[in-house]
Amino acid sequence: MTRPRHLHIGLCASALGVAALLAACAGRPPATHAPLAAARPGALQACTDLAARAALPGTVYTSVTDVPAGSVTVGGVAMATPAHCLVQGRMNERTSPVDGQRYAIGFEMRLPAAWNGRFFYQANGGLDGVVLPALGGIGGGGPRSSALQMGFAVISSDAGHAGAMGPRFGLDPQARLDYGYNAVAQLTPMAKNLIAKAYGREPDRSYFGGCSNGGRHAMVAAVRSAGQYDGILAGDPGFNLPKAAVAQLYGAQRYAAVASARTPQGQPDLQSAFTPAEMKLVADKVLQRCDALDGLADGIVSNLQACRTRFDIQTAVPTCAAGATNARDGQCLSAPQKQALSDVFKGARNSAGQPLYSSFPFDAGVSGANWREWKFASPPTRDAGAVAFIFSTPPLADRPQGLPFALGFDMDRDAPRIAATDGVFRESALSFMTPPDAAQLGALRDRGGRMIVYHGTSDPVFSSDDTAAWYERVQAANGGDASSFARYFPVPGMNHCAGGPATDQFDMLGALVDWVEQGKAPASVVAAARGAGTPVPNAEVPSNWSAQRTRPLCPYPQVATYTGGDTERASSFACKAP
Repeated sequence: MTRPRHLHIGLCASALGVAALLAACAGRPPATHAPLAAARPGALQACTDLAARAALPGTVYTSVTDVPAGSVTVGGVAMATPAHCLVQGRMNERTSPVDGQRYAIGFEMRLPAAWNGRFFYQANGGLDGVVLPALGGIGGGGPRSSALQMGFAVISSDAGHAGAMGPRFGLDPQARLDYGYNAVAQLTPMAKNLIAKAYGREPDRSYFGGCSNGGRHAMVAAVRSAGQYDGILAGDPGFNLPKAAVAQLYGAQRYAAVASARTPQGQPDLQSAFTPAEMKLVADKVLQRCDALDGLADGIVSNLQACRTRFDIQTAVPTCAAGATNARDGQCLSAPQKQALSDVFKGARNSAGQPLYSSFPFDAGVSGANWREWKFASPPTRDAGAVAFIFSTPPLADRPQGLPFALGFDMDRDAPRIAATDGVFRESALSFMTPPDAAQLGALRDRGGRMIVYHGTSDPVFSSDDTAAWYERVQAANGGDASSFARYFPVPGMNHCAGGPATDQFDMLGALVDWVEQGKAPASVVAAARGAGTPVPNAEVPSNWSAQRTRPLCPYPQVATYTGGDTERASSFACKAP
C-alpha cells in the first residue's frame, strides 16, 4: 500500500489528526462541522396496540408484546435488557417468479420504556437470513452494555430471506438486492413510523451500526441512506465482500497445494496446510521483528506500517531443510508453505498478476482459532456458496459445490462474474453489495453526520489494508482532511470483529454519539482485554497480560506509543504519528 503523503509532514505533527495537519501546515484552519442537536429522552406511550396504530401497506406485525426487564441470551451469553416493547413482523411478502420461493423482509424492534430519543439500526452479519435479537452492539467483543440498555429503540432484520435457504436466495434477483441494500431502505421509514406511534414523535437522532457484513451494510447506508442517519458505525467492514469471497477461494487453492493430508472424500484437507504450531511460529516472528516498534514489547504490534519493512516471511521465518523429514513441530516452514502464505498476504491475483482483492498485513493474530476457521474452513462452505449463488452472474448453481467449487474456480474466467449482469440479474454483485462512491460521503458530511470505522488488523477475511486504503481515498476526496466527520480506528491483533491477542472490548457507539451530538471528536477510544476473570474470557489473550489491560485505539494513521508508566494501562500510551 502506498504510504500516504501526510506521513511526511514531520515537524507539523500534533494530536489534531494527521489529515487536518495538511490544512494547518498550509496556513489554513481544518474543516469543522458543528454538532447536531442532542437527542431528548421520552417515554413509551403505546405498545400492544401498535399493530393498529402503525399500520402500513405491505407490513405485517406478527407479534407486539410488553416485555419486563430481564435478559436475552445471545450466543450463550445472557444480556440484561430493560423493560421494552417487542414488535416482530415482516414486509413485502412475495413469491419469486424466478425460483418460486416465498420471500419477505423479517424484522424485530425493541422499544425501551425509558427512551433516550435515539434509533439504532442493528445490521447483522454473514449471509443474514436470521432476525437476531434487536439489542444493538456497541463495537468490539465481549458481554458489555448494548444500545437497548443505553435507551435506544433498536431494529434488526433478516435482510429479506430465510436462513434455511442458505446462499440459494441468490437465485432470486430481488433477494440479492434486498440483501445488498434494499432491506435497509424499506425498513428505515417503517421503523421511524413505528417509533413515532410508540413515543409520540420520531427519533431525534438515528444511528446505524454493524460488524462484518453488518459493517458493509453500515458503509452502504452512509451513502445510500445518508439522509436518514446521523451516525454510522462500521466494524471490520466487508465493503468489498464479493472480492473478499473470491480471495478466499484463491487462498483455498494455495492451501490445497501444500496440504499434507486428505479428507475421507479424498480431497485436500486445507487444515493440514499449516498446523497451529506453524502459524504460531509466524506470529512469534512477527512479534520478534515488530512488537517493540511502538516503544514497548507487549505482545501488540501497533505500528503496522513500520512492520511492513521489518517483517519478510522469506527471511524472518526459518525454512525447513530441503529433502529433510519435516516433523511439523513449528520450528520451520517449507519453501512451498512460505510461498503459499506470501501469495495470500499479498492479495489474490489472476494469472496476469492483476489484483482481485487487497493485501493483508502480517500480525500477531494469525495463530488464532478464528483466523484458522476463516482461512481453512470457510472457503469451501460460506465463500463457495456465496460466490456460486449470490455474487456470480449468472449463478453457478450447476457446478459441484463445496471444496470442488473452490478449487475449480478460475481466477481469469470466473472472477469477472462478480461484475457481470444479464437479462435477469440487472445489477452486478459489485453494484448491489458495495457502497456507491464510498470515498465521497458528501451527503453525510454536509448534513453534519459522523462516521467511525474500526477494523481488527488480524482480520482473516476482510483486510484492514483494504479499509486503510478506503480511508485514504476518503481523505483525498475531502482535501486531505476527513477527520472532522470520519475516522478509522485499527484494532491491533484483533481477528474478525473480536478475539485474537488484542484489547478487543470497547464502546465505539458511545464515542459516536458524543461526536455527533456534542462535537467531541474521538482522539482515541479505550479498549480492554477480556482476560481471566471476565464473564466470557478471550482464550487468545496471552497469559502474561493483566486481565485489566487497557490500550488506546488511535485514529489512523496514528499508533499507540508507549510514553512511560504502568505497561497495562491505556494512560501510559499516546496516539502519535508513526
